[in-house]
Amino acid sequence: TMAKLGILVAVAVFLRTVSATSLGVVQTEGGMVKGQNIRLGLFRHMDVFKGIPFADMPGRFEKPKRHPGWDGVLKATEFRKRCFQLNLIMTDTRGSEDCLYLNIWVPHGRSVSSGLPVMVWIYGGGFLLGGSMGANFLDNYLYSGQEIADRGEVIVVTLGYRVGTLGFLSTGDSSLPGNYGLWDQQAAIAWVHRNIRSFGGDPDNITIFGESAGGASVNFQILTPHNKGMIKRAISQSGVALCPWGINKNPRRLAEEIALRVNCPTDETMATCLKMTDPVQLTKAGALNLSSSPDSPLVFNLVLSPVVDGDFLPDEPHNLYHNAADIDYIAGVNDMDGHIFTGLDVPSLNSQLVDTPVEDVKRLLASYTKEKGTAGLNSAFSTYTSNWGSSPNRETIKKTVVDIGTDYIFLVPTQAALFLHASNATTGGTYSYLFSEPNRLGGLIKPYPSWMGADHADDLQYMFGKPFTTPLAYWPSHRDLSGYMIAYWTNFAKTGDPNKGDLKVPATWPKFTSSAQKFLEINSKMNVNYVKQKLRLRYVHFWTSILPNLSFPE
Repeated sequence: TMAKLGILVAVAVFLRTVSATSLGVVQTEGGMVKGQNIRLGLFRHMDVFKGIPFADMPGRFEKPKRHPGWDGVLKATEFRKRCFQLNLIMTDTRGSEDCLYLNIWVPHGRSVSSGLPVMVWIYGGGFLLGGSMGANFLDNYLYSGQEIADRGEVIVVTLGYRVGTLGFLSTGDSSLPGNYGLWDQQAAIAWVHRNIRSFGGDPDNITIFGESAGGASVNFQILTPHNKGMIKRAISQSGVALCPWGINKNPRRLAEEIALRVNCPTDETMATCLKMTDPVQLTKAGALNLSSSPDSPLVFNLVLSPVVDGDFLPDEPHNLYHNAADIDYIAGVNDMDGHIFTGLDVPSLNSQLVDTPVEDVKRLLASYTKEKGTAGLNSAFSTYTSNWGSSPNRETIKKTVVDIGTDYIFLVPTQAALFLHASNATTGGTYSYLFSEPNRLGGLIKPYPSWMGADHADDLQYMFGKPFTTPLAYWPSHRDLSGYMIAYWTNFAKTGDPNKGDLKVPATWPKFTSSAQKFLEINSKMNVNYVKQKLRLRYVHFWTSILPNLSFPE
């Protein structure tokens, strides 16, 4: 009978381990939290925590403060509201000022996880919109960390930060210094560093990653001296600190415009008045002007952005890359990242039937090179039309417009950031990529022409594993691509080398060096032949060397 009892006990223990591997109630600095445990398969479970506060509700235009904590067990099972922001069409507001919360996905195998690498996601949205959970379609949130955490065996954290006027308004002096949204992100990273061990994470192996304004934010977070020793690696997707929209060089002018819109004076009482203004009005006053044209491109309207404040950013970003010397860094862009912008600037771009006038190409280039006057325009125009031949066809002209936008807004600044990182690096590795999976709606739905490559944000669905979550919406080749991205990204988070880790990759991704400038082209057809070098070198050279050195016209 003792033998029988032993077998029964063994079976009971076995059933318990099969039934749930879970952290249960977790002790954090603010108090106890309990998430939700989901079963993913035999011996695969995951704890999901939604809505853990990483800071107190922030004061208006103030840095975030530590959360005072709570009694009892906080039920962390619902996403909290996103930070106060405009809706997509800029007519109304949504969200709350009480929004500094984060979400955590922790995968478990046969036993409860410990010492896992941690990946912290920072969302994009032009510093104007976004939320830690991303767009929601039938309860399938874009930024759900589940697939990355499960397939890559890493902890995924997503965080909220203030955007728009409440996150980035600055008077350019100490009365309203700005960068509140960046301080929020920093507070969340610091919270993860202090608390993630209780969730089975390794506080000494934190990778931050983000896209668009989130990619630029990632870059700012590794450049600021305030994160010393907290971040091990970083990934910037379609956005770096050097992007033309990354820093507002004249915040005072914008602050005065916004003050006038909400009936505040523009004298020394401006800051006091703004602090007392209704958040709905403040947020609406920061609306993006969407009426763009080749003469006033949309990218120049993205003005609610970080500022060089002497604190978070003690200097211009290009002078701060020494702070990232021991941080491993991946940065890259999508091959048609600029399409989302140039399609609004040049409306004929997305029409299959209408020609895009060469005049519009010139007008767009004139806007981007206006500091250098006619000399700048002529030099740019000859650079971008050198392969046109005597009579370029409709598609050639349209693609050139997208290339110009992509280069100026994303690609060239990203190459510059890679150069600066590589040349300042001590132990940190540098990796460059170009994502080129054609948009799934290309040729099917306006505004996507048949020649469409990867538009801005097209990479997100693959990185977050949507082809696995909603298999019916994708082809098998999309699942291949999603698998590749999750493999490279999570291998990198574990080892600092995207090729080394638990997941196999289709091609060995070489480091980026200033001399060889190698990069990996990522798409569903990729293989070893997709390792390339000197990405659009002629155009990078034009924007970084030729244009700045043109003598300014008298």
